[in-house]
Amino acid sequence: MRALVVVGVLVVFALVFVVVAVVRDSQRGVGAAQGCPDGWVLADVTLREPKDVKINVYNATDEAGLAGTIADDFRNRKFQVKKQGNDPMKKGVDGVAVLRYGPKAVGSAHLLRAYFLNQSDNEYDPKRKDDMVDVVLGNGFQQLATTTEVNQSLGDLGSPPLPPNACPAPAKK
Repeated sequence: MRALVVVGVLVVFALVFVVVAVVRDSQRGVGAAQGCPDGWVLADVTLREPKDVKINVYNATDEAGLAGTIADDFRNRKFQVKKQGNDPMKKGVDGVAVLRYGPKAVGSAHLLRAYFLNQSDNEYDPKRKDDMVDVVLGNGFQQLATTTEVNQSLGDLGSPPLPPNACPAPAKK
């Protein structure tokens, strides 16, 4: 009985110590933006929920209405679809899709890659200032992945990688 009391007291002290250490952590945020070389951009590599991802859906195929159909699919999956229509860059896309994005949408683009089972191409622009991802559907596109396939693909993809000449942006609170 006495041993149980001693163990209980030790557990309480350990818990208090851990809570105090976490609350008083003076290194919180260190390494995120500090030490980033001059000229490098801060990239948001946070993997977002679909409801927090803003996208434009563009069609780069000859199939009329494809952007509208897939935009509706993305809306049904809770994405924030801002624009839809033909690709404003008027580039042909032979592959499944192209994801165009900047530093503020690195994590969002990583999530979207899973919806194309890692078959999309990335066009990262370090000068892009918005947090949007342009989803450009190509001639190789057939359909978006199912929820199960997306989850498996995310597991295969791992964490969002940092683009070249970028540092991780501090986490937003």
